Amino acid sequence: MNLLVTGGAGFIGSSLIQHLMGRPEVNRLVNLDCLTYAGHPANLRSVAGHPQYRFEKVDLRNKAAVLRVVQEHAIDQVMHLAAESHVDRSISGPGDFIHTNIVGTFHLLEACREMWSQSGPAGANAGARFLHVSTDEVYGSLGPTGYFKESTPYAPNSPYSASKAASDLLVRSYHHTYGLPTLITNCSNNYGPRQFPEKLIPVVIQNILNRKPIPVYGDGLNVRDWLYVGDHSEALWQVLRRGRLGETYNIGGHNEWANIRIVELLCDLVDELEPARGGESRRLITFVKDRPGHDRRYAVDAGKMEQELGWKPAHTFEQGIRETVRWYLENQAWVDEVGRKD
Repeated sequence: MNLLVTGGAGFIGSSLIQHLMGRPEVNRLVNLDCLTYAGHPANLRSVAGHPQYRFEKVDLRNKAAVLRVVQEHAIDQVMHLAAESHVDRSISGPGDFIHTNIVGTFHLLEACREMWSQSGPAGANAGARFLHVSTDEVYGSLGPTGYFKESTPYAPNSPYSASKAASDLLVRSYHHTYGLPTLITNCSNNYGPRQFPEKLIPVVIQNILNRKPIPVYGDGLNVRDWLYVGDHSEALWQVLRRGRLGETYNIGGHNEWANIRIVELLCDLVDELEPARGGESRRLITFVKDRPGHDRRYAVDAGKMEQELGWKPAHTFEQGIRETVRWYLENQAWVDEVGRKD
């Protein structure tokens, strides 16, 4: 396959590329990324010289450039991860989310439709696939019980989740209208190495290390299902290779934690692994005003992934979070490097 990964310099994208590099099924792996603040070449130094790897610095908002990449590299498989993804940024500046997440996805769909239709239904691209990677936030907010299923109606509550919901529906429409061979995944919160230090887990770790207050929204009892990024990468590969075209697959970690419990656990882990930092890190916890539209609970039913594709998470949360904390403690130079870019 000639595989295009969009957003491959970001957190999940770089994990996915490292997970796939060297696989015999992949002839060429093209990483399309415009290197915003959250995408950094430092995430991919280990694969930069690999003979399978190509990098294209292209913005999805540039329709002509997207089409050139798809045609020039004869792309027949797409894993579309590129997106503006931070909820707080979507509240303060929603425009980038609309243009990148919706219009950018439209440009990629159009490029693939044009490229793949040239070969006809029995042509060289008959096995083409377009995997659109999305979020569980499109479903809205859950009460204290129950799970999001693939059939759950969409009810996004932030500009970010609304932009992802729109792009999901656009992808769905291209399958049903044009016969484009699409798949959609909706995943729960990812965590792991190389996550840009604006999301909850890396923010908390950095604030502990720098002895700064740890902001916790509201009462801290908002619940999220946490998925280790390496497990997510394998799930995406399974969906691309074996998922049923036109279908949606929910990917979750079976790890529900309230935000305040996550923060307390991180404080305890850093105190254990880096006792010289001062200890008693829970004293840094500071409750702040809740953000607008803050969903109370997310949790996905990933049973379809297990039943159809035989996938389930390989990491327990306790294993994954300890590995993650240790990685940040040992890679402060990376944090400093990517932080200078914002």
